[in-house]
Amino acid sequence: MPELDHGDPGDAPSTAAPLTPVADVPRRTAAEEARTLVAGTNRATLATLTADGHPWASFVTYGCLDDGSPVLCVSRLAEHGRNLDDDQRVSLAIVQPEIPADPLASARVTLAGTARRPAADEHAAARAAHLDAVPAARYYLDYSDFSLWIVAVDRVRWVGGYGRMDSADAPAYAAARPDPVSAVAAGAVSHLNADHGDALLAMARALGGYPDATSATCTSADRFGLDLSVDTPRGPGITRVGYAAPLTAADGLRAATVELARRARASA
Repeated sequence: MPELDHGDPGDAPSTAAPLTPVADVPRRTAAEEARTLVAGTNRATLATLTADGHPWASFVTYGCLDDGSPVLCVSRLAEHGRNLDDDQRVSLAIVQPEIPADPLASARVTLAGTARRPAADEHAAARAAHLDAVPAARYYLDYSDFSLWIVAVDRVRWVGGYGRMDSADAPAYAAARPDPVSAVAAGAVSHLNADHGDALLAMARALGGYPDATSATCTSADRFGLDLSVDTPRGPGITRVGYAAPLTAADGLRAATVELARRARASA
């Protein structure tokens, strides 16, 4: 099979490379990325199969069990509900809640597996998981046409935007945990960009490999560090700076970023 590539037309934008060495900052695994994204929203596109074998995509809501298994609440009045009764093979496409200006730069994950009704000893946990994520479901969950379905995940494909993607198997997905920083990351990133541009610029220059950076913005934060987008006279660049130690809770993010700024200024 021939090697696949994009077939660069020759005028694609280029990225300025770092000028100084950059420390290797860990990243979340594909399984952790997937679990974090799945935990960060309650909306998905569900793909089921019709009786004649055609794919059928529907908007659904979901909650999650402790192992990351999505819990759906589905009506048999809906086509996807009737499809599930006949064929339990499904996939879910889940996209990050905050869509960037370029939608293809957003993070998303596809979960493929098999849906099943919860066993008697699982029903209470499945019900609680769905209601915790979708409180409005209390108005219809007990209608006779609605039922709960647990999706047993067999395959995971995560895409983090352009050039970042990987797969994870079911055991890795189940064992991973959502990033503890994720719940506050959006607010923290907005605050850093609005009020601490000078600190971000110092990080990019002293720690991120871009001493010629003229500006820097934070694009994401996780338990290991910050992703930065920089502007230089050579063009735009991207880099990553890491905390002194990985975070185990969201409330450590402020102290970790303050330490990063102090280290950057000291290095400069």
